[in-house]
Amino acid sequence: MKAALHVDQVFFTVPGGVGTYIRNLVPALARRDPSLEVTLFHARFDPPKPAEPWMTAFADEELAGSIRSLYPRWNLFGRPALPAPLRSADLVHAMSGSAIPPVAHGQRLVVTVHDLAFDRYPGMFPRSWRVMYRLGLRAAVRRAHAIVTPSRTTAEDVLSRTNVDPRKLHVVPEAAALPGSNVDVGEALKRLKLMPPYVLFVGTIEPRKNLVRLVRAYRRVAATGVPHGLVLAGPLGWHHERLMRELALEGPGEIVMTGALAPDELDAVYRAADAFVYPSVYEGFGLPVLEAMTRGVPVVASNTSSLPEVTGDAAIGVNPRSVRELAAAIESLCTDVDLAERLAAAGRRRAERFSWDETAARTAEVYERVRETK
Repeated sequence: MKAALHVDQVFFTVPGGVGTYIRNLVPALARRDPSLEVTLFHARFDPPKPAEPWMTAFADEELAGSIRSLYPRWNLFGRPALPAPLRSADLVHAMSGSAIPPVAHGQRLVVTVHDLAFDRYPGMFPRSWRVMYRLGLRAAVRRAHAIVTPSRTTAEDVLSRTNVDPRKLHVVPEAAALPGSNVDVGEALKRLKLMPPYVLFVGTIEPRKNLVRLVRAYRRVAATGVPHGLVLAGPLGWHHERLMRELALEGPGEIVMTGALAPDELDAVYRAADAFVYPSVYEGFGLPVLEAMTRGVPVVASNTSSLPEVTGDAAIGVNPRSVRELAAAIESLCTDVDLAERLAAAGRRRAERFSWDETAARTAEVYERVRETK
């Protein structure tokens, strides 16, 4: 089988969870079936952005147009057509639902819709991207032969908010991978000027991550004398100004923002954390939660959207809109060693249920099904 995979997101300034999905799934698909002929394709970026090392194992096609010129025309009109080398593939996989490439006659189209945050919480997105995501979702529902979602929550959102044929929907959970590095945790923390003990958040700094409430909850805990700092690890996303104003206020404790981290640095920051907190108001999956669990870090996570599907009973679930609940959960992990150890062990066991090889196997099943569709 020949598959053309649309991978623009890995070139974005903030690749986010979709970038992680692409980086891990594509090599896993190739490992699973060496006969699968994969061609990556992406828009033209100005200035040009170098391919990531893992991409060199695959054929690569740069399109003539930019995101700004291609995405609206793809989503609205289904053109311009992809170049000839891509039209010869058996299927096209749009690995982000923001852009739905056109397919040739006889080709099959698979689209991954990661979440409907743009529709559930439109005020948290810039208008231009909100419109683009909505157009992409409509195009996916209309033209895709299969829609992959990472959780039942996202599948149910697509069902309830569109007229999609439910037979097109396939839930394929994602996973977390441990980097194969021998990073010196102490040296990495020293380089980043981080001092344990600390509570950790990992993710893009944007409104739906609910970080203003996290900061307020942390300051309540710090005011009790708990010695932990708070580390916010991740790149700045859109609409982060309110968080910056909150951080500018004086309060107890120490809060550090690291910005985007290299994989080895992020691994070290995870491993040195005493607790991981993920108070997002809405997620389509929640990869950072699984990344923390894989490393044996006890987790506090929102009890909403897809996150209970990821955590099961291996985390403290809280109402993300309650500063009081967040603070109580953080304090319990910082002060109750037995609880923290139990959740760390439970998290590791839970994380073992997820693997990129399994994600690849289930994605390949979707590929086979759509290829057989008349």
